[in-house]
Amino acid sequence: MARSAESVTAVIKAYDVRGVVGEQIDSDFVREVGASFARLMRSEGADTVVVGHDMRDSSPALSRAFAEGVTAQGLDVVTIGLASTDQLYYASGLLDCPGAMFTASHNPAKYNGIKLCRAGAKPVGQESGLGVISDELVEGVPGFDGEAGAVSERDVLEGYGSYLRELVDLSGIRRLKVAVDAGNGMGGHTVPAVLSGLPLEIVPLYFELDGEFPNHEANPLEPANLVDLQALVRESGADIGLAFDGDADRCFVVDERGEPVAPSAITALVAGRELDKEPGASIIYNLITSRAVPELVEEKGGVAVRTRVGHSFIKAQMADTGAIFGGEHSAHYYFRDFWGADSGMLAAMHTLAALGEQESPLSEVMAEYTRYAASGEINSTLDSAEAQVARMDEVIEAFSGRARSVDRLDGVTVDLGDGAWFNLRASNTEPLLRLNAEARTGEDVAAVVDEVLAIVRA
Repeated sequence: MARSAESVTAVIKAYDVRGVVGEQIDSDFVREVGASFARLMRSEGADTVVVGHDMRDSSPALSRAFAEGVTAQGLDVVTIGLASTDQLYYASGLLDCPGAMFTASHNPAKYNGIKLCRAGAKPVGQESGLGVISDELVEGVPGFDGEAGAVSERDVLEGYGSYLRELVDLSGIRRLKVAVDAGNGMGGHTVPAVLSGLPLEIVPLYFELDGEFPNHEANPLEPANLVDLQALVRESGADIGLAFDGDADRCFVVDERGEPVAPSAITALVAGRELDKEPGASIIYNLITSRAVPELVEEKGGVAVRTRVGHSFIKAQMADTGAIFGGEHSAHYYFRDFWGADSGMLAAMHTLAALGEQESPLSEVMAEYTRYAASGEINSTLDSAEAQVARMDEVIEAFSGRARSVDRLDGVTVDLGDGAWFNLRASNTEPLLRLNAEARTGEDVAAVVDEVLAIVRA
């Protein structure tokens, strides 16, 4: 059936498919997405699609409907059941076939969606497949008159855990007490499978799989959602705290004092560890990651490669440059040895290894990687693209006499010298302008933020 362009583009975003269940997404819709995805993958030579899903109430039925759409187009489906997104990427790499993960990540319970990938966990974004799928849903997905595909099941959880433990060996570290907040998301499924049997005492919080998220949203990027973990770290005397988002592809870190560790600092730490294994290699960082990252990469003798924000850009740069690792401010971490895909669990394991291989507390370990003060992401609502462009132009004009450089790789980045810079860019999914600023001191950051927001929110 043909659908309106408005209804399709409201759900098929820049990087994935996401919307409100029953209003924007239902079984009929995802069945058509599955059929269109199967047509696209068949045209590229694929004959099988692997499908996983998170713990949301709607996920099993939606994933089954998607599988029906795929098999109706003659491709086979391998279902792996409950999975984290990086577990699905593992299956895609292991089986060398395209994949579909049913999740809305950190979004509230009423949402669901699909993260799609090609064989070997290669990304599918708006410019690399989602646009084609959108067009077919609007025009009507053609039928297939050949034989239907078959559905089989495969359990890859144990293999996923074994693979990660081969990439980061934790067997020889000192014993650590690790508080983990799974947020009632898929971390409650993967953490025991990956970290059991290691010299770790896991102090679990909200490991019960519950797509209603009864305790807090599974979005650790929001400070309010870290409060329970911070309290648990302090109360239990844990050496470190880990918080996973809903589909457990992102991991946030809290030190032994209960203080959050910036994802940029984790990026720098993991980059250093990877460069120790492969000196001179390339490391990817997005343009709103702390400048401490390229500084530390270059000090280690590596090559720092700057890219736009978003996993499709990071993964493309990983492939183009052969980079061994990439990190984003949002706590997405990408590993060449994990098919170039992102894995919060792998980043967590690197952090545990760095902590457990010496005796200092995490706060001291991370001090080397924290060189600047940062604003974090500050959002301002502007209703139209025209208004967003106009505000960015006004900001550029206001800083033109002081800017050391201005570039438009992604929005606008203004370098003010002496470690101070800011980036202002439009959201890919919402009517927002996003501001990130960094400087030597918190006072300097606040001054830049105040000046920019006075223009943006005028």
